[in-house]
Amino acid sequence: QVQLVESGGGSVQPGGSLTLSCAASGITFNMYTMGWYRQVPGKQRELVASISSVITTNYNDSVKGRFTISRDNDKNTVYLQMNSLKPEDTAVYYCYGRQFKTYWGQGTQVTVSS
Repeated sequence: QVQLVESGGGSVQPGGSLTLSCAASGITFNMYTMGWYRQVPGKQRELVASISSVITTNYNDSVKGRFTISRDNDKNTVYLQMNSLKPEDTAVYYCYGRQFKTYWGQGTQVTVSS
């Protein structure tokens, strides 16, 4: 059974930082591209960042220079370090893992507000 479990969401003031974690089980983690999407009610889910099995990273232009994605294959965990957070980063953040099939986490809320 595949599980992706996110943690680390919460509320923060503009300019603050949060780190999201996603622990995976039931997959050969080091073979998977891992990443994060986010979704605001009424809008399409958008890719935030991804990291491939060979550590190639990709970022949404809106988060470049502020967010950093990384992975620890020994811990089967992917991270999203979010700095200089803005109100427009407010969303539910979903972890995903993709090889031949895509698996999703349950989502974690990030709220940036003063």
